Amino acid sequence: MGKAAAGRAARLIAEALTERGEAVVVLATGTSQFETLAALTSSSGVSWGRVVLFHLDEYIGIGADHPASFRKYLRERFVSRVGTLKEINFIEGDCEDPRAECARIGELITRRTVDVALVGIGVNGHLAFNDPPADFESESPYLVVELDEKCRRQQLGEGWFERFEEVPQRAISMSIRQIMKSRGVVASVPEARKADAVKCALEGPVTPLCPASILQEHHLCSLFLDTESAALLSGTHHAER
Repeated sequence: MGKAAAGRAARLIAEALTERGEAVVVLATGTSQFETLAALTSSSGVSWGRVVLFHLDEYIGIGADHPASFRKYLRERFVSRVGTLKEINFIEGDCEDPRAECARIGELITRRTVDVALVGIGVNGHLAFNDPPADFESESPYLVVELDEKCRRQQLGEGWFERFEEVPQRAISMSIRQIMKSRGVVASVPEARKADAVKCALEGPVTPLCPASILQEHHLCSLFLDTESAALLSGTHHAER
C-alpha cells in the first residue's frame, strides 16, 4: 500500500517538476504515513532540491523536539532522508500567538500551487486535524482547531504520549478548502481501526460530520487502503476519483 501511494505521489511530483521546474508538496504525519514516506524517500529520480515542503498540521504548545512533534517526525522520517529541499515551511506550534502563526504560514502557501498533498484519515473521519464537525467554508489556509476526545485518544493509542492528559486540546491545521486546492491528493489509510471512517468517507454523504468525505469531490484524489481498512466497504471503488 505504502509503495503504491508513494509511487503515485512521486509521479505527481515529477509531472510538476517537468511543467514548472518546481514541485510543492504537503505532508501528513502519524503511523498511517510510515510506509508511504519510507517508500517516497527511497524513490529514485526525484530532484528533491527543487521541491518545496509544507506541513499539514501541528499541536499547539508542543516544542519542535517533543517526541510527538510533527516537525520532529518530518525531520526524521522525510527531510533527513531526502537531503536538501528547495524550501521547508513548518508550522511553529509552540509560537506565542497561534492565530498569527496561521496567518504567517497561510500567506506563504497562498503564493504557491500545491501539486500533491499526502494525507491520512483519522478514526473519527478527520482530515488533517479538522475534527467533526469540520469547517467546510473557511477560506483561511490554516486554522486553530479544537481536538475532540476520539482524536486525542487516537494520538495516545499510537504511542505519541504516555497519558491522555498530555495530549494537546488544540492544534494548527491546514483547512479543508486549502487541502482541496491541491492539484492532487494521495491518501494512505491502513489498519482495521480506520475501517468505519473509510466507509463513512467513501460510501456516506459529503458532510462535515465525516470531514474526509469531502475527498469525494476532489478531481484527482487517490486513496490507498489495505485489506483491513477496506473491510467494511460494500461496493467496488476505484483508487482515483
